[in-house]
Amino acid sequence: MLVLSAQGKIDFPIHLFCNVGDDSENPDTLAYIDKVSKPYAQEHGIELIELYKITRSKEPLTLLESLAKPNTRSIGIPVRMADTGSPGNRKCTFDFKLKVMDTWLRTRGVTKDRPAITAVGISTDEIQRANRGKGTPLQNRVHPLLDLGLSRNDCRRLITEAGLPMPPKSSCYFCPFKRPQEFAEMRRDDPELFERAAQVEDLVNRTRDRIGADHVYLTRYGRPIREAVGPAQDQLFADDSGMDDGECDEGVCFV
Repeated sequence: MLVLSAQGKIDFPIHLFCNVGDDSENPDTLAYIDKVSKPYAQEHGIELIELYKITRSKEPLTLLESLAKPNTRSIGIPVRMADTGSPGNRKCTFDFKLKVMDTWLRTRGVTKDRPAITAVGISTDEIQRANRGKGTPLQNRVHPLLDLGLSRNDCRRLITEAGLPMPPKSSCYFCPFKRPQEFAEMRRDDPELFERAAQVEDLVNRTRDRIGADHVYLTRYGRPIREAVGPAQDQLFADDSGMDDGECDEGVCFV
């Protein structure tokens, strides 16, 4: 959508990136934003604004910091239950994306009576997601990629033709919506980051221990990620060829 805006094919002069925290977001995404997206936006007269969650005390708060609060009783990411493998709540999207966007929109004079037109980058490959994420009363959602009939491959072609490198998938590096194969590739290619994800799982379960609840996990296999996921070359999960059954529907991991 940034390329389409630069080319004048869609009219969205402001682009928002809700950063859940430099300690939480995919490091490759953060590097891409700083080294590619921001310079490209500036070159084409587009505002690319990086937003953060700010607490009532006016201090920034990252997603990982919220999970590590000493007295917290809730887990704000969609961890997977040991008995079903199904993801829990996805409060992180609401707290660190939608609410953060709404806070910024209010500073621009947006109200329920005068909502903003918010573009969400859902392509034709995932058209079923368009009706799932409803946004908020401050936002009227539109889907310019669908309006233009663009698939994921079309988007890749547009990015390449614009002379830009392909961006990595944006998500928290410990997101339970990742496919097991993604974690396996992380363990192979970036074992330090994989260990950080495993430590987040440990952190969550220390909270669960404190409140007397069962352990939860980052994958659907019902056991710690260090045991559940080997390096990608092991090909333990050859069945995971498509999206996981718990994909995020809000469409705002990269806004």
